Amino acid sequence: MGSQDEQTGGSTGTGIGAGTGRRALLGAAVLGAGGAVLGLSGTARAADTAVSGGGHGSGGGLKSLPVPTIIGHRGASGYRPEHTFGSYQLALDLGADVVEAGDLVPTKDGHLVCRHEPEIGGTTDVADHKEFADRKTTKVLDGVSLTGWFTEDFTLAELKTLRAIERIPANRPHNTLYNGRWEIPTFEEVLRWQDEQTRKRGKQVWIYPETKHPTYFRKLGLGLEERVAKLLRKYGKDKRNSPVILQSFEPTSIQRLNKLVDNPLVVLLSAANTRPWDFVESGDPRTVADLITPKGLREIAGYAQGIGPTLDLVITKKSDGGLDKVTTLVADAHKVGLVLHPYTMRNENPFLPTEFRKGTDVDAYGDVFGAFKAYFATGIDGVFTDNADTGVLARADFVNG
Repeated sequence: MGSQDEQTGGSTGTGIGAGTGRRALLGAAVLGAGGAVLGLSGTARAADTAVSGGGHGSGGGLKSLPVPTIIGHRGASGYRPEHTFGSYQLALDLGADVVEAGDLVPTKDGHLVCRHEPEIGGTTDVADHKEFADRKTTKVLDGVSLTGWFTEDFTLAELKTLRAIERIPANRPHNTLYNGRWEIPTFEEVLRWQDEQTRKRGKQVWIYPETKHPTYFRKLGLGLEERVAKLLRKYGKDKRNSPVILQSFEPTSIQRLNKLVDNPLVVLLSAANTRPWDFVESGDPRTVADLITPKGLREIAGYAQGIGPTLDLVITKKSDGGLDKVTTLVADAHKVGLVLHPYTMRNENPFLPTEFRKGTDVDAYGDVFGAFKAYFATGIDGVFTDNADTGVLARADFVNG
């Protein structure tokens, strides 16, 4: 998931018929306008989903997932450098239902790799590679000037000489132990890993990749959606029941994917006063606040199956960072058949609402179970978390409480 999710931390819908057909699969995941979530029976039923051979999915589509669904955000990024096979593997070991593998950005020679952002100075050891010193540059990415090293200036072979490092060492000093251990994975490697893990574990492994900055990359001649679709088709994972959920902060990217594949699709939503970058580029004046109105949600439901809102769109915050009011977003989205997978739950104090913080250390854990309980109570269908094990325990508390 993108930089938009660092909260403390399209226009006209297309393919409505196809979207409606896929949304019908979500009946078991959403219990109507009341916004209630499935209880223990739903979780227990989904937990035993059988593997349906090869890459053709779990057979039941999204309805086969436990609710609330625990999504490993960039893997188990609370414990390992994000978007590495070490992080992805640990997320599964800790009980994640779905692994966000990964944020997809292209290389110079057109391969898709998994990085939080195209700028890799903060997530790899590229600065230590003297042979790439001259690649450091300044670019404008979605209106923001950034200086560093960018994936689109490297071939895949060059990127494979780099190693991943912890992105937020101040909050996660223990994760720096693993700096340099893992390379940058490609999306194709992730698809093969998914099949391997599905066979080894005897249950379907799900992934939740995101197209990153698709408008920016399309202008560079590196369109993401066609590359994603080509790989999904190659591995037989482009079906409505395939265990691959696709997401993007740009609604037009999801509309484009809706024409290319039948996978479940999710529109990510940042703060209410922001505009998706594709809207900025096309002159569409709407903000996220417009997209989360009943009208905006109906439009999204014409080409997508879910939304991934920032948690602040589910429960607003006071000026001091504490929780304020539960919005109507969950009920409004459920009314039009959309699931909600908000982001991002993290264990450390700085990322929690103020009432759930303990002490003042930036890397100390707060009362994250209390925070999970508050968000689960709104009726969300799942949540992205850097700490899948915490999420699994919080879900058990919630469904058994």
